[in-house]
Amino acid sequence: MTLSEGPTTVPLLSVRGLTKLFGSFAACNAIDLDIAPGEIHALLGENGAGKSTLVKMLFGVLQPSAGQILWQGAPVTIASPGEARQLGIGMVFQHFSLFEALTVAENIALSLDPKISLARISDEAASLSKAYGLPLDPKAHVADLSVGERQRIEIVRALLQNPRLIILDEPTSVLTPQEADRLFETLFKLKAEGRSVLYISHRLEEVRRICDRATVLRHGKVTGACDPKQETPASLARMMVGSDVAEVHRDNAAALGDIRIEVSNLSVPARTPFAVSLKNVAMKVRAGEVLAIAGVAGNGQGELFDALSGEYPVAADEAIRIRGKAVGRTGINGRRLLGAGFVPEERHGHAAVSAMVLSDNLLLARSQSDKKAFLSGGAFSVIRFDAIRSATRRICEAMDVRKSGEDPQAGSLSGGNLQKFIVGRELDRQPSVLVVNQPTWGVDAGAASRIRQALIDLAKSGSAVVVISQDLDEIFEVATNIAVISEGRLSEPHPAGTLTLERIGLLMGGIHESHSNPEAAHAH
Repeated sequence: MTLSEGPTTVPLLSVRGLTKLFGSFAACNAIDLDIAPGEIHALLGENGAGKSTLVKMLFGVLQPSAGQILWQGAPVTIASPGEARQLGIGMVFQHFSLFEALTVAENIALSLDPKISLARISDEAASLSKAYGLPLDPKAHVADLSVGERQRIEIVRALLQNPRLIILDEPTSVLTPQEADRLFETLFKLKAEGRSVLYISHRLEEVRRICDRATVLRHGKVTGACDPKQETPASLARMMVGSDVAEVHRDNAAALGDIRIEVSNLSVPARTPFAVSLKNVAMKVRAGEVLAIAGVAGNGQGELFDALSGEYPVAADEAIRIRGKAVGRTGINGRRLLGAGFVPEERHGHAAVSAMVLSDNLLLARSQSDKKAFLSGGAFSVIRFDAIRSATRRICEAMDVRKSGEDPQAGSLSGGNLQKFIVGRELDRQPSVLVVNQPTWGVDAGAASRIRQALIDLAKSGSAVVVISQDLDEIFEVATNIAVISEGRLSEPHPAGTLTLERIGLLMGGIHESHSNPEAAHAH
């Protein structure tokens, strides 16, 4: 039996004038929204538009400052996620909340009534996962599962609570194309049962493919609604940003120069029980080249970045060369002094200190590599704050970083604006080598376009750029050559124009064409 017993005109969920104030700042400002039974409804907007604040209110994580939430036409107060679940609202967050040392069933049990036995949970999870095409082994340990399988746990956990509305936040950001297709089949099945889905994504092609309606937020307000199937990605982006988003342009005929970064037979053991070991990784990146490394999260991307950046030096000095110099045992500052730049995946706490202002974050990142620019004096150096503030302004202007004051705390910026600053901080040095991990993670269309064009322009100026990304649209947009990392192995690079989404998806799924296995490269 489906959840919808008959036609109805009453929305499943409505919000009227929903507002959330943080001090005097309105993160959500008088939002009106209707979600019908049995529809997949997209929620679109730039970083900082208010999407996360809105869904946190719908799921009981935040309480509104004003306005009303109606469930099937009746006003409700959702004081906690537990009350949201009891009402019939489930949510799958972008960042999973799973314990790797526990089994699938044990993780699911944590969000259910403790009186329900683990055996019953295992049986129901297995039955439900089969019914919805989300294969899972309830006895498997999470640490042994792929990211796609981990997402299935989150979805099955939500479905076991029999929700009428499921909120999905960037659900395909960690999936291969094949896994995304399977997810879409599940969503269509939920829709056919009369359940509703509120779908948040920056991937506008998939929004057009699966969503029935879209509501667009900008600066905390609803600025439009549409049928996404009648729009183009460009027109949807225009609704989100308020103006045309610049297209990314890449010169396919760019000449390549000398080798700027070279990796040979790099093997690194896993540092923790849940980390991935690197296995015989090899690559060469030339001046003028963007080597994009694709892969599903958790296949060694972080470990590769740590090895390339020197954050965790490796045992073999010759395993990594930057501009011809062996640097395997050299730390990050030594590599920066050779003209290398690095942008890690995690913005807060890794690439930036949230509680510090932007100029102080700039000083932290560049005090060693830019001593002449930012420090003066002999044995006792004096910090040149005027130079630091000037450089901060230059970076913000170049990357269109939108901020609340002249030099605000990094944590006060939206995710996309902080990412633009972090990338701009490295680009401002004009590095001869740049390694970037997930350059536009969770970033809106306008910010993503600016960052991608900046990476292409850096390579065009004669630098070697390595982009580690899970976003295949991004990879095809920026790459000269593409390699795939899977289970700590790196495939041979291929010219971007010779690969298809399907082929990359297969490589991401574990078909290896690594340097260490030349026979496999010829077998496929």
